[in-house]
Amino acid sequence: MKTVLLTGAEGFIGRNMKARLGQRSDIRLLCIDVGNTKEELARATGEADFVIHLAGINRPKYVAEFESGNRGLTEELVDLLSSRETKVPILISSSIQAALDNPYGQSKLGAEEAIRDYTRTSGAPVFIFRLPNVFGKWCRPNYNSVIATWCHNTTHGLPIQINDPEAELYLVYVDDVAEAFIAALDGTLYPDEDGFCRVSQTYKRTLARIASLLNSFSESRKTLVMPPMDDVFTRALYATWLSYLPEEEFGYPLEMKKDDRGWLAEFIKSPSFGQVFVSRTKPGITRGNHWHHTKVEKFLVIAGQALIRFRKIDGETILEYPVSVDELRVIDIPVGYTHSIKNIGETELITIFWADEVFNPTAPDTYYLEV
Repeated sequence: MKTVLLTGAEGFIGRNMKARLGQRSDIRLLCIDVGNTKEELARATGEADFVIHLAGINRPKYVAEFESGNRGLTEELVDLLSSRETKVPILISSSIQAALDNPYGQSKLGAEEAIRDYTRTSGAPVFIFRLPNVFGKWCRPNYNSVIATWCHNTTHGLPIQINDPEAELYLVYVDDVAEAFIAALDGTLYPDEDGFCRVSQTYKRTLARIASLLNSFSESRKTLVMPPMDDVFTRALYATWLSYLPEEEFGYPLEMKKDDRGWLAEFIKSPSFGQVFVSRTKPGITRGNHWHHTKVEKFLVIAGQALIRFRKIDGETILEYPVSVDELRVIDIPVGYTHSIKNIGETELITIFWADEVFNPTAPDTYYLEV
C-alpha cells in the first residue's frame, strides 16, 4: 500500500483528488490543509511515499502572503522531505501565471524552483503542472473562477457580467487534471522535455461562447432543448453547471398534454439527437394512425401491453407486433408505413418514444392515415 500526502485537501482540486484517491484500496491517504499544524505536516511528510502538493495562496489579504503561502510553504515542505533518507516523489500544481511578472506568478515560480532544487539535491522524481484556469464541481463562486461564478449565477437566477465577449479563456477540466495527477502517481505520466507535466485535454473558449452555453443549460429546463453534446467541453461544462443547482431545485416539471386517451409529455430534445417523449394510454385506446416521409421513430413499452401495427401506405398487408413490459423490445418505425399503437391490456400503457428530429409544427412530416 502506498501512503500519499495530499496538501490543500479541502481546496477545489484537493477535494476532487481526495474523492478519487479515497476510492482506492491501495492508497493510504494523509490529508493536510490550512487547519492543520506544522507538527501534523511534519508527521505526515515523514510517512509519505508520494506527495501531491496543492496547497497555496491565490487570493490573499496582503500581497506578501503570495510569497509565504506559495514559495515559503513549498520550501518548508521540501526541507521536510530532504531530511528523509527515502527519495519521496512530489507533484505540485503550479500555474501558467508562473511565466508572468506579477506577485502571484512570481510566487508560483518560486515554488517551482524549490521543487527543482529538491530533485537536484535528492534525485527524487518531481512532477510540475502549470495549470490554466481549472473548472469543475466544488469550485468556489465569486472567488477566482469566472466559470464557477457564472454557473452559480445562472443556476440561481442572477445575471452574469461580460466585459469583453471575445476574450478567450484557457481552460482545463478538474477531472482531467485529477486523472493526470493519478497517472503521475501510478508511474504512467512523466514530464516533457521542458520539465513540465501536462494535462492531455485543454480548451480555449470565448466568454461569449461560455455564457451562451450556460444560458442554454438554464433555458433547457423550460424549453427541454439541449445543446449538442458531441463536444467534450460542452459535456464537462454541463456537468459543472448541474453541480451548482440549488438542492431544492434538482427537479423541474414537464407539461402533460392530457385528453380522453391519457397524457403525453415531452422529456428532452436537441437538434443533434432528436426528441424523446413519454405517454400514458388508457386500456382499449389507440394512438398514431399516421406515417412519415423522412422522420423515423422508436417505440418502447415500459408498462402494460400493446399491439403496434404497420401498413405500407400503398399496400394492404397489416403487420402486427405485440409488445409488453414482460420483455422489453424496441420497435423501429420505418418511413412510408402508417402505424399505430393500441393498449390491449387491462392496465395503463406507458410508452417511451424517440424521434430523430424535433417536432416542427410548420413542417411536421406527419400524415394521418388509418392502418
